[in-house]
Amino acid sequence: MRPIILLAVAALAAGLTACSESNTQELKIHHLMPPRAPTHTKLIVPWCKKIEKESDGELKCRIYPAMQLGGSPTQLYDQVKDGVVDIIWTVPGYSAGRFPSIEVFELPFMMQDTEATSKALWDYVAENKLGEFDDVHLLAMHVHGPGYFHMVDKPGTSRADLQGLKIRAPTRQTNKFIEQLGATPVGMPIPQVPEALAKGVIDGTIVPYEIVPAIKADELTRFHSETPSSEPAIYTTTLLFAMNKARYEGLSAKQKEVLDANSGVELSGLAGRIFGEADVAGKATLDPDSINVIPPEEIEEWKKLAQPVITGWVDEMDGRGADGNALLNSARRLTQKYNP
Repeated sequence: MRPIILLAVAALAAGLTACSESNTQELKIHHLMPPRAPTHTKLIVPWCKKIEKESDGELKCRIYPAMQLGGSPTQLYDQVKDGVVDIIWTVPGYSAGRFPSIEVFELPFMMQDTEATSKALWDYVAENKLGEFDDVHLLAMHVHGPGYFHMVDKPGTSRADLQGLKIRAPTRQTNKFIEQLGATPVGMPIPQVPEALAKGVIDGTIVPYEIVPAIKADELTRFHSETPSSEPAIYTTTLLFAMNKARYEGLSAKQKEVLDANSGVELSGLAGRIFGEADVAGKATLDPDSINVIPPEEIEEWKKLAQPVITGWVDEMDGRGADGNALLNSARRLTQKYNP
């Protein structure tokens, strides 16, 4: 009998192991940022470790940074929607005009605190239910820190500095504002910026400090111009962490519970805070003498020039059948709700 019992125990153990292995889900994550960027090191990698631990190893990640699985950054959303990958982190604004409702947070002088604005963005999408993201399972929506000018030959602290210069920006609304300032906007995904700066295709770029080392703007530009700390940001960008809907639905109840506990407004706020903190490290890579502050009186003039951009977004939303002013007020109210 003893050998039979031992065989039975071995078979049971093998069955339990197979069951455990069958419950293990490897999530393929694709994003556009280089491996040294805070998106990868501070947000996605720690998040993966956390869900693996809390799921007792049932959820594992395989991360592909820098578009390693192919395609362009503009295709990331469709990659996750179509199930080519399981999870993506991307910049919705790279698909110009596809997600117009969240562009309200990208309007000039809308954002001052990254954590507060990120939480407001998550609530805004849930509250207004415009359907733009119905074909994916959202994990987080957030913003990065204040966007600043990083220029090759001129500081960029005044409209006179910017006249006629070619400046890269990430989104439609930022491009419109740069045009209002007298510069020529150039839209391109962030991975293309280093080469464009090195070859003189652009005269500068507008990005937050956190990304400066990753795109070598600390080496390729000589002047860095920021808004006064008391003022809202010239711009920020909305950012998206999302999962394929069918992949999420196919998880076990336990696995969904772990993902749900690590997504939503709290993850959005955490992502915003991570990006805000990363600005400090990014700024530290620069020579302090190369950093300029845009004068308050210049900022006041820039705010006036921003009004047509804001009005234009409201009018566009009205034209799409939404209430533009109501959406603008919703974004402002929710941001104020979370502002420290």
